[in-house]
Amino acid sequence: MGERPYILLSCGMSIDGYLDNAGGKRLLLSNDADFDRVDDVRASCDAIMVGAGTVRLDNPRLLVRSAERRSERVARGLHPTPIKVTVTGRGELDPSADFFRTGAVDKLVYCASEAVDSARKRLGDAATVVDAGEPVDFCQMLTDLHERGVRRLMVEGGGRVHTQFLTAGLVDELHLVIAPFFVGDSRAPRFVGDGAFPWGPERRAALVEVRQIGDVVLLRYALSERFDESAGCGRFEEG
Repeated sequence: MGERPYILLSCGMSIDGYLDNAGGKRLLLSNDADFDRVDDVRASCDAIMVGAGTVRLDNPRLLVRSAERRSERVARGLHPTPIKVTVTGRGELDPSADFFRTGAVDKLVYCASEAVDSARKRLGDAATVVDAGEPVDFCQMLTDLHERGVRRLMVEGGGRVHTQFLTAGLVDELHLVIAPFFVGDSRAPRFVGDGAFPWGPERRAALVEVRQIGDVVLLRYALSERFDESAGCGRFEEG
């Protein structure tokens, strides 16, 4: 593959490893102080990525919330908020979702080849739909992002995307926040699914920071030799 962005994966989960509950109301896994930390990380990135399932279920805006941070980005010649990116195998996305409606910034949809035409008709001017192979090829997607000027990519979920980035060994840095409660429901989505991960008992991930933030804890891991530098590939499979 060509050059790719530095990839930072950010996630909050319960003590027992869940991203959400199995009900309709979104589960808050963090607190105000940590949300502000995440906002600061977002402001340091060129693009933020979530899977299409997260766009559909959580309806995220993926914006830098702090006016001061937005102003600092503009002073550096950047958009107030990073480029928004999603990836899909089917192209079934609603152009009225907050992902598309909010933020005066590019929205990129990396789509499997067979669904590109229908996704472009569905989304219209709401986003740029990029043919990323059949199935979606992470190598192709990341090379394209780099060519578009993305040097630092923040990946925020969901579990399927986490699993595919991690099993492919693509993540340079992991921010994992642990909420002080259990979900205890196997129907709920987990941080990752089954897979052959590069880190196991014989190859432990490098823990570089532990930080208490109110009632949650941040674990920060270096997962590649590119850690803390500007910045192998997998394929996306959407269920």
